[in-house]
Amino acid sequence: MPFQSFFLFLHFQNRTFLLPDSTLTMRDYTYEIALTLLPGVGSQSARQLLDITGSAEALFQMGNNDLRQLFGKHEDIIHAVKQRTMFPEVEKELNFIEKNKIKIHYYTEPDFPQRLNRSECIDAPILLFSLGDVDLNPQRAVSVVGTRRATMYGKEMTHKLIDGFRNEGITVVSGLALGIDAASHEAALDNQLPTIGVLAHGLDRIYPPSNRGLAKRMLQNGGGLITEIKSGTNILPGMFPARNRIIASMSDATIVVEASRKGGALITANIANGYHRDLFAVPGRVGDKYSEGCNSIIAACKAILIRDANDVFFNMAWERKSKHEGKQTTLFPKLEGDEGTVFKIIQEHPDISMEEIHGFCDLSLPKIATALLSLELKNLCRCLPGKIYKPL
Repeated sequence: MPFQSFFLFLHFQNRTFLLPDSTLTMRDYTYEIALTLLPGVGSQSARQLLDITGSAEALFQMGNNDLRQLFGKHEDIIHAVKQRTMFPEVEKELNFIEKNKIKIHYYTEPDFPQRLNRSECIDAPILLFSLGDVDLNPQRAVSVVGTRRATMYGKEMTHKLIDGFRNEGITVVSGLALGIDAASHEAALDNQLPTIGVLAHGLDRIYPPSNRGLAKRMLQNGGGLITEIKSGTNILPGMFPARNRIIASMSDATIVVEASRKGGALITANIANGYHRDLFAVPGRVGDKYSEGCNSIIAACKAILIRDANDVFFNMAWERKSKHEGKQTTLFPKLEGDEGTVFKIIQEHPDISMEEIHGFCDLSLPKIATALLSLELKNLCRCLPGKIYKPL
């Protein structure tokens, strides 16, 4: 079934996020887009070609001899340049861009994400398309990634982590996928933080479709969507690993919250390492499938173990802009189920064991253990050596 147009979907919902007063691109990007559509020319090759020719327009104005000297026996590329075979496709894309108030970001211009222009990012795209009014060059940015099949632990840790970024001017970057990606965008919105979704497809759709509402909220609340893919492009599996290099390069650090041994999150982690970006991971219980990836990169010393936002600030040598310490976000946090009973006992009897808690109530040990984990995730108590619990 073909994808329903993202814009058609939002037309019947609310189109105010399309920013009708936004300033449209002032210059013509015909040649730049055409360069990205040349057969067999990837991002790294495109940058090399531009270093030689000086501009995309100059490339398309070269004569036969110069083209043969540049491309050798690659007749398909020479033919495409000479005949400008992709120009009808470029014109169609420019019409789509103008109609939907999409911004174009070229790598030599100041609004392009400058973190992608660092020397180690040799495969960064030369051109990006975006929706929204978010700053692509924030002072501080972190990427948060993880499994699409996030557990409750993973989602709670994601929210706990990003809660600690509140009021700190940190932009949260992720991939708008299910699971940890969606949780990170939602937590950023809950904390009034700008958040950027890096897409593996064009801006004519949202995949998965279930995240359309989340994408709409991001655009309505100062966030943005960004991609290197033109509209109308069929989604292929290889686009997702390619997308991950943008996620890794758009931030100062990448945080893996929950991941199996194989998958996109660890691909992003490895790319971040290759780009010399700081890499953090949230540990999980030994034996849990979706903690194996995090535990393995911590054990291999590829990632720094973190428990909360304070660990990120410490390792990044970032000073807090506010007095918020990344712990409690409300004076009276909402306690559910057995949490209230257990928390009251811990408050009345600091430095208490689980067995001692059991002696003060009628709850079973498994129920107490579950309540203690929830209280730890809410930063209301801490487990000390010897499994002794104290309130925070």
